Amino acid sequence: MKKHIGLFSQYFIGVLFGWGLIISGMSNPQKILAFLDLAGSWDPSLIFVMLGAVLVGLGGFYVVNKRTEAFFGGAMHIPKRRDITKPLIIGSLIFGTGWGIAGFCPGPAIVALGAGHLKALVFLVAMLAGMEICDRFFSAHKKSI
Repeated sequence: MKKHIGLFSQYFIGVLFGWGLIISGMSNPQKILAFLDLAGSWDPSLIFVMLGAVLVGLGGFYVVNKRTEAFFGGAMHIPKRRDITKPLIIGSLIFGTGWGIAGFCPGPAIVALGAGHLKALVFLVAMLAGMEICDRFFSAHKKSI
């Protein structure tokens, strides 16, 4: 029974997240690109969406850090590393560049794909290819060390 409740809650949270992305305009690449266009017709409304996401995230981390077990059973898996590494910086730069070019990040791209936007499909295929290339590069790099 716990497993079914857990799966339902994951589904519900995913749908809620998707609706939030649609309502906030995060699944509209034009809104994202307008936010990033500081020298042109800048649209600052995305700041409030991001601030809301940060506040919800902080609240979630506060609750999670006080628990020893997940809400529906199982172990908690919270990352312990806090160091800033070269791969983290490079990955962040690549992510930001892709976001600025396409106007999508992974979650909103999936929502936009569900709405039938072909540009989102192109973005997701490129993102998955990039992830595969990165995985192969780092796997080969680790073997050579």
